Amino acid sequence: MTASYGSRFMRHTLKLTMNDLIARRFRLARERTGLTQAQLSEKLGFKDRQTVAAIEAGQRKLSAEELVRAMQVLGVDVDYFTDPLRLVGEGRFNWRARKDSDPSFLQAFEDKAGRWIATYRYLCKRETASALKPRLPLTERSTYEEARTAAEALGREWDLGEIPALHLEARLRERIGALVLYVEAPDAISGAACLLPEISTILINRREPEGRRHYDLAHEVFHLLTWEQMPPEHYEGEIPRGGKGRRIEQLADNFASALVMPERTLAPRWQARGQDDIHHWLNATATELLVTAVALKWRLVQLGWLAKADLHDIHDIRLVANGRPRDEQPVPKLFSVEFVQCLHDAVLRGAISVRRSASLLDMTLHDLADLFRAYGCPVPFDL
Repeated sequence: MTASYGSRFMRHTLKLTMNDLIARRFRLARERTGLTQAQLSEKLGFKDRQTVAAIEAGQRKLSAEELVRAMQVLGVDVDYFTDPLRLVGEGRFNWRARKDSDPSFLQAFEDKAGRWIATYRYLCKRETASALKPRLPLTERSTYEEARTAAEALGREWDLGEIPALHLEARLRERIGALVLYVEAPDAISGAACLLPEISTILINRREPEGRRHYDLAHEVFHLLTWEQMPPEHYEGEIPRGGKGRRIEQLADNFASALVMPERTLAPRWQARGQDDIHHWLNATATELLVTAVALKWRLVQLGWLAKADLHDIHDIRLVANGRPRDEQPVPKLFSVEFVQCLHDAVLRGAISVRRSASLLDMTLHDLADLFRAYGCPVPFDL
């Protein structure tokens, strides 16, 4: 597939007309309610099924009166049909959240996250070089060793360097056009991936420990690059390092470990350890690699440098959350520079109002002003 074809694909996807939007969401609402075209046609007072089929195909527009009736029959509001800053029947999400999380609670946060992603997609009109996305050569039948090997190879291909955590986010943008957003999320949620034809997004709870954020980012990279052959669960529970879980998630964890803690980086440091206390070495090395000391411990087990028997002499209570105290770890700014600059530019050119922007981000006007200032953008409105 050529780059020019990819660009045409993106322009077509991002420039849906309002009639196209209504037609697509009309069909989705009908399917959600379980109605056939003939049944919905009858409820709306049309003569035959072909009228509904024509509406869904974008060949016939709904009148204002018909739209109101459709809202009543299908149980939706007008924004459902007309708001482009909303994901409706779009986007496949994979959430990393505690297993005891309330599904309705997670769904509410997903709806909010969907608005952020839809807003960026609509306002930025960003085009990627190609509609094709790279894939990892892995399946559910792959071994954990194959997942780790794929991670090491990707690290070299993407030129992640000696400390991959420093460069992974930038490479995601450069190589697959992914959007990474650091968000205020409930404690039950550590991160998520969202797959759309136009843009892949990773959301990270910015209040997580620094090393955990990098590990979650690498974990979600695995899902973005294997989604078609290994679709992840909508909600995935936390999997203890070294513990048991669904095979796809175990593969993702093995991949993530090797991506942010590659053997090429660890080998010389492990060989130079000498008689250094294992706890001190784990904490110091984790700090250098920007990972958690516990995750580093399990990575050494993967590599065969620590035996299971050696784990009895390692006490997790002596392993600092990220190799250094939590209060010494930086907290990322909200969202990302590309997201905030996109929103700022949209406000300046009148593509979105200030109040709508603040509402979408669940912020006050003062919060929005602070967000713009945090990224060096002049505040484009009076307080």
